[in-house]
Amino acid sequence: MDETPTTRMLAWARNSTVYRLERKMMTEKQLFDAIARKAKQKFEGISDAQIKAVADFAIKFAYDQNALNDVAYAEISTRSAVRSGKSRKAIAYKLASKGIENDTVAAALDATNDLVAAVIFARKRAFGPFRRGELDEKRKTKELSAFARNGFGFEIGKAVFHMSRQEAEELLHSSLVF
Repeated sequence: MDETPTTRMLAWARNSTVYRLERKMMTEKQLFDAIARKAKQKFEGISDAQIKAVADFAIKFAYDQNALNDVAYAEISTRSAVRSGKSRKAIAYKLASKGIENDTVAAALDATNDLVAAVIFARKRAFGPFRRGELDEKRKTKELSAFARNGFGFEIGKAVFHMSRQEAEELLHSSLVF
C-alpha cells in the first residue's frame, strides 16, 4: 500500500483545517489530533503513515497561513482564565493538557497574579469579603476547601478569606486584569 496521502486527502485536510480554525483557536496538538481522528473516519483503508502525513500537512498549512500559534493561544487562554478566577496551577494544567510546551506555559503565566485570581474567584462564589450570610465553621471550611480544590494555596485562600470587601475591590480595580 502506498504510504503517501492522495491529493484528495490533502485537499480535504486543507479544507478541514480552514473550517476548524475559522470556528475556534486551536493548539498544534488539538489540530493534529482532530485531523488524524477525522481522517481515520473519512477515508476507508487509510494507513497510519497516511494519517500522520495528512495531519502533518494540515499543521504545516495552518502555520503557512499564520492561523496556528501556540504562544498566542497560551497568552489569550491565560488572560481569559485569570479574568474568570482560575489559579496558576489550574491554568498550567489546562494548557499542558492541550499540548502547549512547558516553557510557553511558564512565559504565559509570568504576568499572572494568583491573589487577584483568587479574589475574582471569591467574588464569583460569594466567598470571603463578598460573603452575604453569616460565617460559621461549616461555611468557613467550605470556602477554604473550594480555594484549595481550585488550585489556590492555603496562604492565598486565607489572605482572601480575611480581606475586607474594600481591600478586595481596590485590588481588583488596581490590577491590570480588566
